[in-house]
Amino acid sequence: MPLIRSLGLAVVAVGLAMAPPAGRAADRLGWTVAQPTSAAASVGFDGVVESIRQTVIAAQVPGAVVELGVRPGDRVKTGQVLVRIDARAADQNAGASEAQVQATRASLEIATRDLERQRQLFAQNYISEAALQRIEATFKAARAQSLAFAAQAGVAHTESGLHAIRAPFPGVIADVPVSLGDMAMPGRPLLTLYDPAALRITAAVPQSLAARPLVGMLPRVEVPGLPAGRQWLTPLRIEVLPTADPGTHTVQIRLDLPADTEGASPGMFARVWLPAADGAAKAAPGVSVPLGSIVRRAELTALYVLDQDGRPALRQVRLGRITGDAVEVLSGLTPGERVATDPQAAARVR
Repeated sequence: MPLIRSLGLAVVAVGLAMAPPAGRAADRLGWTVAQPTSAAASVGFDGVVESIRQTVIAAQVPGAVVELGVRPGDRVKTGQVLVRIDARAADQNAGASEAQVQATRASLEIATRDLERQRQLFAQNYISEAALQRIEATFKAARAQSLAFAAQAGVAHTESGLHAIRAPFPGVIADVPVSLGDMAMPGRPLLTLYDPAALRITAAVPQSLAARPLVGMLPRVEVPGLPAGRQWLTPLRIEVLPTADPGTHTVQIRLDLPADTEGASPGMFARVWLPAADGAAKAAPGVSVPLGSIVRRAELTALYVLDQDGRPALRQVRLGRITGDAVEVLSGLTPGERVATDPQAAARVR
């Protein structure tokens, strides 16, 4: 697993080229020289943003999807209808069960009144005790039948309600793998919902580092995918899982992010910075350049490096942590090389 060592900012010198490059346009180029520094104060570990509260909502009943009211990225509220499954057959069963309940209630009402009359006749010695017991048995059977049909009606209404899929908590729709007309089956995922206010970063660290007392510490984390100025965050809580991966001999740590972390979403790349272990290398040369000297073109991250004649040449680099107006260059640049501070002006030099 790659380790990224935090490097202190180099002392830079910005000015006009001492030896004028060839060409008049190159004469006006500003440049910076990065000096090597050493500071192994912390070590970075690659991680990923996860949602603490995320659920895959699946169908509980079969049927065709007849309504799909959300798309990926939509925010929903608790109880909001997300998907509707064809419920015509279930509604008909619920209606039939309700009719049976009404019929058994009418029979129970008749049996109740008949029992009252028979008790009055028994009190006046007009009927025998055996006749009264038969009437009481008929009443109990009618009451039990009424309760049974009422329970069946409740099941039918519950099953009918399962055709409307509702949001269990407020969140954001992450994925909708079904379309209108698809057949929903019990257990088939219909959509994925996550809570953007409950996010965390999960990273794997060596066992030797995890054995140290990390619990209670609040290291800084970096999410490069967030807008500039909001990429560095301080987590609310750190958790070290008790088990280790036998293949990589690493332990997972989880860091809960603040609830107001806008722009973060599950799956984003993150980096966790922890204090370097004792006995680690105390020095490692690094290069720091102004953030404005970086050129980003589609998938290309580069900068203009001046050669011995002062001519700028575009060179691809790999960046590290950003601190203020400076960015760390992890590879592609050697300490002492000159970098054009105005990439637009350098691009016009021929």
